Amino acid sequence: MIEFIFGRLTLSALPHEWFTIGGAVSIIIGGLGVAILLTKLKRWKWLWKEWLTSTDPKKIGIMYIIVASLMLFRGSLDAIMIWIQQALSVGSSHGYLSPDHFQQIFTAHGNIMVFFVTMGFLFGLINLIVPLQIGSRDLAFPFLNTLGFWLYVAGVILINLFFVLGGEFAATGWLAQTPLSELEFSPGVGVDYWIWSLQISGLGTLIGGINFIVTILKMRAPGMTLMKMPMFTWTSLLSMLLVISVFPILTVTIALLFLDRSLGMHFFTTDFGGNAMMYTNLIWMWGHPEVYILILPAFGIYSEIVATFSQKKLAGYTSLVFAAIGITLLALVVWLHHFFTMGAGANVNAFFGIMTMVIAIPTGMQLFNWLLTMYKGRIRFFTPMYWFLGFVSTFTFGGMAGVLMASPPADFQLHNSLFLVAHFHTMIIGGALFGIFAGFTYWFPKIMGFRLNERLGRYAFWSWIIGFFVSFVPLYILGLMGATRRLDHYTNTSWQPLFIISVVGFCIITCGVVFQILQIIVSIKQRKQNLDKTGDPWNGRTLEWSTPSPVPFYNFAVIPQITSGDAFWEMKRNKKPKEKIKYEDIHLPKNTAMGIYISVFVFLMGFAFVWHIYWLALLGIIGAIACVIIRTFDEDTEYVLTAAEVEKIEERGKTHA
Repeated sequence: MIEFIFGRLTLSALPHEWFTIGGAVSIIIGGLGVAILLTKLKRWKWLWKEWLTSTDPKKIGIMYIIVASLMLFRGSLDAIMIWIQQALSVGSSHGYLSPDHFQQIFTAHGNIMVFFVTMGFLFGLINLIVPLQIGSRDLAFPFLNTLGFWLYVAGVILINLFFVLGGEFAATGWLAQTPLSELEFSPGVGVDYWIWSLQISGLGTLIGGINFIVTILKMRAPGMTLMKMPMFTWTSLLSMLLVISVFPILTVTIALLFLDRSLGMHFFTTDFGGNAMMYTNLIWMWGHPEVYILILPAFGIYSEIVATFSQKKLAGYTSLVFAAIGITLLALVVWLHHFFTMGAGANVNAFFGIMTMVIAIPTGMQLFNWLLTMYKGRIRFFTPMYWFLGFVSTFTFGGMAGVLMASPPADFQLHNSLFLVAHFHTMIIGGALFGIFAGFTYWFPKIMGFRLNERLGRYAFWSWIIGFFVSFVPLYILGLMGATRRLDHYTNTSWQPLFIISVVGFCIITCGVVFQILQIIVSIKQRKQNLDKTGDPWNGRTLEWSTPSPVPFYNFAVIPQITSGDAFWEMKRNKKPKEKIKYEDIHLPKNTAMGIYISVFVFLMGFAFVWHIYWLALLGIIGAIACVIIRTFDEDTEYVLTAAEVEKIEERGKTHA
């Protein structure tokens, strides 16, 4: 009976090692601190009504960014623990982490940074900006937007829950390679936490991807054809097309792994007909397009920034669009370069090597278009432009390393080395993360109503770019010298100075993070001096800058008519005499808590499958289905903001401005 009620959950699952005790205590203290603060300020009701149950994409976008920021802190702690261990564990010294604990940290770091940091930030920015860029008041499916976010939060909680219950995470590498992740070699619950945190958050990502695609295709302002869309909207659309193409592969792959572990199946085992190589194929059929899911929206951000701060129309807009489409299509046919060394054969390796080199062509086209946009432009060097220039240096450096590894003979030497680790981080940090920082700084005044402190922003940038090269150039060198990745201990003592230099680089990056936090704090304190009273602080070109800052909850009082690309720039050039605006009633979605309720039941299902508590899993499934049915038959999901109310809000905004 006890086993039926609690499954595999026993007292031994409580925190009992220093890292799980420390993690559990930190989570509990942090949660209590927030609860006490909200109680003291009497903000619980406000938090629930104004934020947690909101269907406003701007508020959902801000919540995505807040959660992703917390996970960035969590993932950064993992990173410094890995770096310190490698710097200390050389020769006769074995550092401070056990091999198993090191592998758990290594696995958690990769998953957190890809799934819960970069994806969270990008979904936040897409929520904030895309509806504004296309002249829409909301997303196509407001309820699915809030549901997708809360499934992402459920995944965040589940991937951290092992601190409180379980005592271990997967020690399999961030993609849980089989047969290492099979029950024979990983009998604990760590891999199950990995499976269900990714499964649940992946479902939220898939729902969000469908929502963004429908929004961009069906809710553009009148006159905005596809070839008049801003580049950030274009790259967001292409990124989401990749999401709906490859995330089902991830869902099925880890579902099969779960069946192997829970029901004794043999899809990827080493016996009874299992094929571990099939898992590697499937996971990388998702895994490499995922890199482009992250990088494409960043490319769109750079396009917006370069055009705005060069005070010029994007050079070769059409070629930029087709280059982005080319990257999207080629992203689906390069996955096998991740296992050139695994015996696929010379012909297969040659095809994927050529495709990997070919994808550099449209990527290079984009870079040259941005440089041509800057050519003879009136360039203004604000912080977003610094992040773009930092991207150019890091991405070019990492891209050359990528073309080198696209050659199978070279890859045979470099594949399992720290050279590959350095290359991957160069592309994701220098490409996607710098793009996120650039976009955050660029659009911050639009969302919050005031600009960020420029001086502290530049300090943050220089700390990041210097720290980045100090951290990762030694890893390139170590890889060329033969240092194998994923190891917690090295016997070659001559490598230790390079590992120590890498740690110093991380310390410099940490200074950059501190400057970013100070930048936000100081900017909030000085917000009256940096207010954006015009809605157009950068002399922008796209439609989001035509709205007040911060943006009203309905986005546009009157949906604009689009006649060309760079819609707002055209409006400013062809300024017409002011006519009396005719306002109309606006239909808006009501707030709803149903997304939270569904996510709670889905979370319970995932937790129950981790611990084999099957009655709780059944309860979670039934509860989630019941909530979906209730929501389906709920017809009271909208309210009307009358034309008179809209006019009153608009007039009040003009008075304050």
